[in-house]
Amino acid sequence: MTAPTMPHRLAAEFIGTFWLVLGGCGSAVFAAKFPSDGTALGIGFLGVSLAFGLTVLTGVYAFGTISGGHFNPAVTLGAAIARRVEWKALPAYWIAQVIGGVVAGGVIYVIASGKAGWSATGNMAANGYGDHSPGGYSMVAVLIAEVVLTAIFLLVILGSTDDRAPRGFAGLAIGLTLTLIHLVSIPISNTSVNPARSTAVAFFNGAGAPAQLWLFWLAPLVGAAVAGAAYPLLFGRNEELADRPVRDDKLEEVN
Repeated sequence: MTAPTMPHRLAAEFIGTFWLVLGGCGSAVFAAKFPSDGTALGIGFLGVSLAFGLTVLTGVYAFGTISGGHFNPAVTLGAAIARRVEWKALPAYWIAQVIGGVVAGGVIYVIASGKAGWSATGNMAANGYGDHSPGGYSMVAVLIAEVVLTAIFLLVILGSTDDRAPRGFAGLAIGLTLTLIHLVSIPISNTSVNPARSTAVAFFNGAGAPAQLWLFWLAPLVGAAVAGAAYPLLFGRNEELADRPVRDDKLEEVN
């Protein structure tokens, strides 16, 4: 079997991140609240949480065997530290992920602008703290939540894609974990755990989101780095993967 080329891998990361942002943030923008004739038909926090989980689940099974299915700069960093993907791939993966996310944010913006009276300011599912947190949570509270939840996310990813784990279930485990993370933290920060997702909508959203974007890069990257370093120390390492592309007959890495 021929290993996927780097352009193939970057295309998979671009499309996967595009799908994550379009499906996840799109559900928050278009469907979270949808009153009709006095009846609330919106999907709410539960629906948005499921949307994010489903985008990752489907993206992993579709593209995981090509690129590892990261769709998230934090996942790529944690995977590199844990020696699940080669370090030289990290910059290119990050660029593809951010561009894919921003393109999806632009698609959401264009579609949403087709509704009379709609304004992007404050309505693009941006992440935030303080006055920009859905529940009014402080910067410190949001920082802690994002670090801890990203670390747990990476531990699940690394565990479910370990050579010792049952094969074929990684996408399900990771998608459900992302769903649970959103159920916990949408009221706290609108849930990032993914710098590309945060960047994708911040500048369309405005309303303070670009100025707070630093936290939604810093916290997920710190959480991922901690998990990437801790996993092999806590549970051992069955195989060194840093010097070859991610391309086994199982899903290697995901977001």
